[in-house]
Amino acid sequence: MNNDEKKWEILHSEYLIRRPWLTARRDHIRMPNGVENPEYYVLEYPDWVNVIAITSDGHFLMERQYRHGLQWTGYEICAGVCEAGETPLESAQRELYEETGYGGGTWTPHMLLSANTSTMTNLCHCFIATGVERLSEQHLEETEDISIHLLSVDEVRSLLTGNEIRQALMAAPLWKYFAENHLL
Repeated sequence: MNNDEKKWEILHSEYLIRRPWLTARRDHIRMPNGVENPEYYVLEYPDWVNVIAITSDGHFLMERQYRHGLQWTGYEICAGVCEAGETPLESAQRELYEETGYGGGTWTPHMLLSANTSTMTNLCHCFIATGVERLSEQHLEETEDISIHLLSVDEVRSLLTGNEIRQALMAAPLWKYFAENHLL
Protein backbone atom coordinates (compact mmCIF):
# COMPACT_ATOMS: atom_id res chain seq x y z
CA MET A 1 0.00 0.00 0.00
CA ASN A 2 1.14 3.53 -0.74
CA ASN A 3 0.81 5.73 2.35
CA ASP A 4 2.06 8.94 0.70
CA GLU A 5 -0.37 11.67 1.84
CA LYS A 6 0.06 13.89 -1.23
CA LYS A 7 -1.26 16.83 0.78
CA TRP A 8 -2.24 20.00 -1.05
CA GLU A 9 -0.78 23.38 -0.12
CA ILE A 10 -3.31 26.14 0.61
CA LEU A 11 -1.99 29.34 -0.98
CA HIS A 12 -4.96 31.51 -0.06
CA SER A 13 -8.30 30.95 1.66
CA GLU A 14 -11.39 33.15 1.64
CA TYR A 15 -14.69 32.68 3.49
CA LEU A 16 -17.70 33.20 1.24
CA ILE A 17 -20.39 32.66 3.86
CA ARG A 18 -20.38 32.08 7.62
CA ARG A 19 -23.75 31.09 9.03
CA PRO A 20 -24.60 28.76 11.91
CA TRP A 21 -25.53 25.91 9.53
CA LEU A 22 -23.43 26.77 6.49
CA THR A 23 -19.85 27.90 6.28
CA ALA A 24 -18.24 27.89 2.84
CA ARG A 25 -14.75 28.86 1.85
CA ARG A 26 -12.80 29.08 -1.39
CA ASP A 27 -9.23 27.79 -1.27
CA HIS A 28 -6.52 28.47 -3.82
CA ILE A 29 -4.51 25.26 -3.64
CA ARG A 30 -1.32 23.83 -5.13
CA MET A 31 -1.14 20.09 -5.66
CA PRO A 32 2.13 18.15 -5.14
CA ASN A 33 2.59 18.00 -8.94
CA GLY A 34 2.58 21.82 -9.07
CA VAL A 35 -0.89 22.25 -10.58
CA GLU A 36 -2.87 25.09 -8.97
CA ASN A 37 -6.62 25.37 -8.58
CA PRO A 38 -7.72 28.87 -7.55
CA GLU A 39 -11.34 27.80 -6.89
CA TYR A 40 -11.57 24.77 -4.61
CA TYR A 41 -14.68 25.02 -2.42
CA VAL A 42 -14.90 23.55 1.08
CA LEU A 43 -17.93 23.33 3.39
CA GLU A 44 -17.20 23.50 7.11
CA TYR A 45 -19.65 21.83 9.48
CA PRO A 46 -19.51 20.65 13.07
CA ASP A 47 -19.35 16.87 13.48
CA TRP A 48 -22.62 14.95 13.24
CA VAL A 49 -24.01 11.92 15.05
CA ASN A 50 -26.57 9.26 14.29
CA VAL A 51 -28.02 6.36 16.27
CA ILE A 52 -29.39 2.95 15.41
CA ALA A 53 -31.71 2.68 18.42
CA ILE A 54 -33.31 -0.67 19.25
CA THR A 55 -35.87 -1.17 22.01
CA SER A 56 -35.65 -3.98 24.55
CA ASP A 57 -38.26 -5.92 22.56
CA GLY A 58 -36.18 -5.69 19.36
CA HIS A 59 -37.92 -2.89 17.46
CA PHE A 60 -35.92 -0.30 15.55
CA LEU A 61 -36.72 3.25 16.61
CA MET A 62 -37.16 5.10 13.31
CA GLU A 63 -38.06 8.68 12.52
CA ARG A 64 -40.10 9.90 9.59
CA GLN A 65 -39.78 13.45 8.34
CA TYR A 66 -39.83 15.67 5.29
CA ARG A 67 -36.49 16.61 3.72
CA HIS A 68 -36.70 19.76 1.66
CA GLY A 69 -33.53 19.21 -0.40
CA LEU A 70 -35.09 16.19 -2.13
CA GLN A 71 -38.65 17.35 -1.36
CA TRP A 72 -39.23 13.87 0.01
CA THR A 73 -40.59 12.29 3.19
CA GLY A 74 -38.94 9.13 4.42
CA TYR A 75 -37.71 7.00 7.29
CA GLU A 76 -34.43 7.76 9.02
CA ILE A 77 -32.49 6.90 12.12
CA CYS A 78 -32.03 9.61 14.74
CA ALA A 79 -29.33 12.12 13.82
CA GLY A 80 -28.04 15.54 14.77
CA VAL A 81 -25.14 17.87 15.40
CA CYS A 82 -22.37 17.62 17.98
CA GLU A 83 -22.76 20.71 20.15
CA ALA A 84 -19.70 22.52 21.49
CA GLY A 85 -18.47 20.94 24.73
CA GLU A 86 -20.18 17.59 24.09
CA THR A 87 -18.54 14.31 23.21
CA PRO A 88 -20.06 12.52 20.22
CA LEU A 89 -21.69 10.02 22.60
CA GLU A 90 -23.24 12.82 24.67
CA SER A 91 -24.53 14.46 21.48
CA ALA A 92 -26.02 11.19 20.25
CA GLN A 93 -27.74 10.52 23.58
CA ARG A 94 -29.10 14.08 23.69
CA GLU A 95 -30.37 13.93 20.11
CA LEU A 96 -32.13 10.60 20.71
CA TYR A 97 -33.83 11.95 23.81
CA GLU A 98 -34.84 15.26 22.22
CA GLU A 99 -36.11 13.81 18.94
CA THR A 100 -37.79 10.67 20.26
CA GLY A 101 -38.14 10.84 24.04
CA TYR A 102 -36.20 7.56 24.26
CA GLY A 103 -33.00 6.95 26.19
CA GLY A 104 -31.10 4.60 28.43
CA GLY A 105 -29.89 1.26 27.13
CA THR A 106 -26.40 0.18 26.15
CA TRP A 107 -24.46 2.39 23.75
CA THR A 108 -21.69 1.21 21.43
CA PRO A 109 -19.68 3.12 18.82
CA HIS A 110 -20.51 1.65 15.42
CA MET A 111 -18.62 3.51 12.70
CA LEU A 112 -17.13 6.84 11.65
CA LEU A 113 -18.10 8.32 8.27
CA SER A 114 -17.63 11.39 6.11
CA ALA A 115 -20.47 12.70 3.97
CA ASN A 116 -17.93 13.88 1.39
CA THR A 117 -14.19 13.69 2.07
CA SER A 118 -13.55 15.89 -0.95
CA THR A 119 -15.38 19.04 0.12
CA MET A 120 -16.61 18.70 3.71
CA THR A 121 -14.59 19.06 6.92
CA ASN A 122 -16.70 17.08 9.38
CA LEU A 123 -17.28 13.48 10.39
CA CYS A 124 -20.40 11.54 11.40
CA HIS A 125 -20.11 9.42 14.55
CA CYS A 126 -22.51 6.46 14.39
CA PHE A 127 -23.72 4.59 17.48
CA ILE A 128 -25.85 1.58 18.29
CA ALA A 129 -28.11 1.91 21.33
CA THR A 130 -29.80 -1.32 22.44
CA GLY A 131 -32.47 -1.66 25.08
CA VAL A 132 -33.64 1.94 24.79
CA GLU A 133 -36.88 2.85 26.55
CA ARG A 134 -39.35 5.68 26.27
CA LEU A 135 -38.54 8.21 28.98
CA SER A 136 -40.72 11.16 27.96
CA GLU A 137 -42.43 12.94 25.10
CA GLN A 138 -40.37 14.38 22.25
CA HIS A 139 -38.56 17.69 22.85
CA LEU A 140 -38.51 19.04 19.31
CA GLU A 141 -37.18 22.36 18.12
CA GLU A 142 -39.65 24.70 16.47
CA THR A 143 -38.36 23.74 13.00
CA GLU A 144 -38.56 19.97 13.58
CA ASP A 145 -41.58 17.87 12.55
CA ILE A 146 -40.64 14.26 13.31
CA SER A 147 -42.92 11.26 13.80
CA ILE A 148 -41.63 8.20 15.66
CA HIS A 149 -42.12 4.62 14.43
CA LEU A 150 -41.18 1.28 15.96
CA LEU A 151 -40.32 -1.04 13.08
CA SER A 152 -39.43 -4.72 12.96
CA VAL A 153 -36.21 -6.10 11.50
CA ASP A 154 -38.19 -7.20 8.44
CA GLU A 155 -39.65 -3.71 7.95
CA VAL A 156 -36.25 -2.00 8.19
CA ARG A 157 -34.71 -4.60 5.87
CA SER A 158 -37.50 -3.88 3.38
CA LEU A 159 -36.77 -0.14 3.58
CA LEU A 160 -33.06 -0.80 2.93
CA THR A 161 -33.49 -3.26 0.07
CA GLY A 162 -36.23 -1.09 -1.45
CA ASN A 163 -33.92 1.96 -1.50
CA GLU A 164 -36.22 3.82 0.87
CA ILE A 165 -33.42 4.99 3.19
CA ARG A 166 -32.04 7.80 1.02
CA GLN A 167 -29.62 9.48 3.43
CA ALA A 168 -26.22 7.82 2.85
CA LEU A 169 -24.98 8.54 6.39
CA MET A 170 -27.99 6.60 7.70
CA ALA A 171 -28.07 3.82 5.12
CA ALA A 172 -24.39 2.90 5.58
CA PRO A 173 -24.57 2.18 9.33
CA LEU A 174 -27.84 0.27 8.87
CA TRP A 175 -26.35 -1.86 6.06
CA LYS A 176 -23.29 -2.54 8.24
CA TYR A 177 -25.47 -3.49 11.21
CA PHE A 178 -27.60 -5.84 9.10
CA ALA A 179 -24.51 -7.43 7.51
CA GLU A 180 -22.64 -7.93 10.80
CA ASN A 181 -25.72 -9.44 12.46
CA HIS A 182 -26.57 -11.70 9.47
CA LEU A 183 -29.97 -10.04 8.99
CA LEU A 184 -29.89 -9.72 5.19
